[in-house]
Amino acid sequence: MSSLYDLSCFAAGLAGNVFALALFLSPVPTFKRVLKAKSTEQFDGLPYLLSLLNCCICLWYGLPWVSGGGGRALVATVNGTGALFQLAYISLFIFYADSRTTRLRITGLLVLVVFAFALIAHASIALFDQPVRQLFVGSVSMASLVSMFASPLAVMGLVIRTECVEFMPFYLSLSTFLMSASFAMYGLLLRDFFIYFPNGLGVVLGAMQLVLYAYYSRRWKNSGSSAALLA
Repeated sequence: MSSLYDLSCFAAGLAGNVFALALFLSPVPTFKRVLKAKSTEQFDGLPYLLSLLNCCICLWYGLPWVSGGGGRALVATVNGTGALFQLAYISLFIFYADSRTTRLRITGLLVLVVFAFALIAHASIALFDQPVRQLFVGSVSMASLVSMFASPLAVMGLVIRTECVEFMPFYLSLSTFLMSASFAMYGLLLRDFFIYFPNGLGVVLGAMQLVLYAYYSRRWKNSGSSAALLA
């Protein structure tokens, strides 16, 4: 029979997988628009490439020969799923790119991402034994996750400057917060610094986004109501 500790770890990791799935599905409306227009318009493919690299590195960290023992199975599953989603988005982006130059640029960057991941994976196996291998890959994955969680800071600044939450979708911010909280708990239960620290940062940033959304969406509604009364 599984212990309460094992069940708690599994529940936290499973919740993180569910909330991460919502994040992976968030670009679907964008690509519905791309498919309808048969054009990538002004959309940028770089975020999907960076997300692919992040997913691959974190997937590698979750495997047994890196993390030791049984590995971090729920970290591996969520990032394996995420890598497949990002590959699908990148493939559509390349297929519907507006110009040959854009298509070649994204394809070249995809090759660079694959090469970078292959280099990290090979170096971790060829140069390091346990526990240094886990330390090396964990440090790289943590840096990647911190960069990913810090990326909405620019959007948060835009919200503050414009007092408009249009470019910071509520459900995306909520999913980020819930996923980070789940994996932060998962990492704490496993006593894995490389999981709980970056996700703890994600909790803080996700909470900040939700506070900004609540504050500025209320102000926007109030200003809209005032403008309607004046009209």
